[in-house]
Amino acid sequence: MGRIAKTVLVSALLLASVQPVDGQRRHRDAHRSGPGGVFGVSFVAADAVGDFGTVVDQGFGAQFTAGFPMAADGHLRLRADLGFVVYGLERLHYCGISCRVTSELTTTNNIVHVGIGPEVVFSSGPVQPYLFGTAGGSFFVTSSSLDDHDGYGPYLQTTNYSDGVYSLKYGGGLRMRVGGHHRPVFIDLGVERHDNGIVDYLTRGDIVDNPDGTVTLFPNRSDADLVTFRLGVAFRIH
Repeated sequence: MGRIAKTVLVSALLLASVQPVDGQRRHRDAHRSGPGGVFGVSFVAADAVGDFGTVVDQGFGAQFTAGFPMAADGHLRLRADLGFVVYGLERLHYCGISCRVTSELTTTNNIVHVGIGPEVVFSSGPVQPYLFGTAGGSFFVTSSSLDDHDGYGPYLQTTNYSDGVYSLKYGGGLRMRVGGHHRPVFIDLGVERHDNGIVDYLTRGDIVDNPDGTVTLFPNRSDADLVTFRLGVAFRIH
């Protein structure tokens, strides 16, 4: 499916999510008995696919998700996602005046993604399968920080390279109730595709330190799509 078709599909689902206020009032009780709103946090494992997969292997990160009922029975939600994936990490150790004092230079390759769109929940029982699609942006950022291991964290940090791109994400999962009475608690399992399109980015080894103290960058340009797998916990909020 092309990116234009995916955009049209997400837009159509968003329009379909707008319900008449009178209809919401007529079915208020049904709304309260439906799946309701939800907030969750997940651990994320990512696989790079396509051209991105030829230069990047796996990545790891986290994602925060909130869903707000848009239909009278609560089975249609407006979903918002915010997350990140670290797909590259490089550490270099340096001596100061002598190697009695050392510093560690850490460079990370990150993707920060944000999106909003519809989520359809197919059941209000203890096991709730769902599908969703979001539109938003992905931001590819490579940064370096210096740490002297004094316990206070990095004291110097700089952004080496960054780029942003419009992105689509679609996927699904299962929320399985594990506790709670008035505020149910769920284990959330999911898989999703990040369609990021063409973007400029750095990977491990693309920053070269020259003998004269300057730095040379060797950015890549390609599709940067991901498939991510999530394991997290979700709480009903409404």
